[in-house]
Amino acid sequence: MRAAIFRDGQIRVDTVPAPVPEQGLVRTLRCGICGSDLHAAKHTQLFVDLGKRAGGRWGMNPARDVVFGHEFCCEVVDHGPDTPKRLKPGTLVCSMPMTLRGNEVLGIGYSNETAGGFGQFMPLADRLLLEVPNGLSAEHAALTEPVAVGWHAVQLARLAPDDVPLVIGCGPVGLAVIASLKIKGVHPVIAADFSPARRALAERMGADIVIDPARDSPYKTWSQSATPSGYDPSRFARMFNVGPKQRPAVIFECVGVPGVIQQVMEGAPAGARVVVVGVCMETDRIEPFFGIVKQLNVQFVLAYTAEEFAESLHHLAEGRVDAEALITGTVGLDGVAGAFAELANPERHAKVMVDPWR
Repeated sequence: MRAAIFRDGQIRVDTVPAPVPEQGLVRTLRCGICGSDLHAAKHTQLFVDLGKRAGGRWGMNPARDVVFGHEFCCEVVDHGPDTPKRLKPGTLVCSMPMTLRGNEVLGIGYSNETAGGFGQFMPLADRLLLEVPNGLSAEHAALTEPVAVGWHAVQLARLAPDDVPLVIGCGPVGLAVIASLKIKGVHPVIAADFSPARRALAERMGADIVIDPARDSPYKTWSQSATPSGYDPSRFARMFNVGPKQRPAVIFECVGVPGVIQQVMEGAPAGARVVVVGVCMETDRIEPFFGIVKQLNVQFVLAYTAEEFAESLHHLAEGRVDAEALITGTVGLDGVAGAFAELANPERHAKVMVDPWR
């Protein structure tokens, strides 16, 4: 089969052996390019070393071929022996980026053994497949994985009706968080990004207030939205519960570059909950004093549960997420390397889809 292969530090299009359908075989229809793919390609050894230090989350060997791609929608081609054979060939399906080999769970996307969605076929496990409902297109269904990342972050934030969320960073992760907050019915949703294109997308995804941090402080904007008339910010008033209360803050850090967590801790109001969704792969530095004095609650999140993945597919199928807004380009296998370069510019793209048959 043809695939866009990460080989010798570059994306190259070549042929690789088609997978054997031990648990099932699917034909890849669409696969999104994730920021993690860009990290793995640009900072490969760091990506591998951090994975090992974090408990072997992925066992990618950069000296061998890897077929990236973990945000996919496919169609059933064949079933493996002794599998349930639940879905007919041609059925449109999604799956979490993993498959089965016997009783072993194998990751998809950063494995030298199992090709990801930048290849024409994948060996997905029948029992892990979710049928795409409501006539949802393959292109939109392939957003299930990135939407699930935002949905998981919002679920772990344990939002209360009075909370006022602030989303820092409106790339694909931040946009998924905004869409999830809209689904939860929490208002107002405040979002901040330096990029005009990303701010426009944040509005389309459901943010109520969108600001440029180069002009306005996200934290002052949050305070203006969350502070009732007559609020007394003095320690005396807070200690003795005098007067109206400021609404609680939940801040989603969706940037993932060094220094941002520290900025959030400095800007956050006392008692805020900080949910770190952006994946920073470099050494960072924070001053714990700010977290201590303000009694901040900092929660790190990653990925999603099986239930949240299925719920995210349902949200897309029900039209609760503006899928059309998120997808800003589609390329064939020959265009993957160029798309990796273009995705470095936030004004050009949000989510680029790969069509392995284009």
